Amino acid sequence: MAIQEVTGNTFETDVIGASSGQPVLVDFWAPWCGPCKMIAPILEELSGELGGVKFTKINTDENQEAASRYGVMSIPTMILFKDGKAVERIIGFTSKENLKKKISEHCPAPA
Repeated sequence: MAIQEVTGNTFETDVIGASSGQPVLVDFWAPWCGPCKMIAPILEELSGELGGVKFTKINTDENQEAASRYGVMSIPTMILFKDGKAVERIIGFTSKENLKKKISEHCPAPA
């Protein structure tokens, strides 16, 4: 599954108003950020493995207000939203296994 690019203008609709119960992971990143570039392929892989989660990313350089609104002080920061509320925050580069574990804690078990 492709990772959807969101902006400050679409954040409310694409993340906060996402279909009920579906967790949405938002990757706050910037093009110049080395660790952001390192975590991008991991997020791509997870987006294909974790079917019940919507993966999005937002460029903090172009959307500083959204980053500020959610208290993003350093990047990469990934925030998992569920029912419009932030339920998990992962700051900095981390392993695929750790990311998968943290995200899976908030996902419904596959039927």
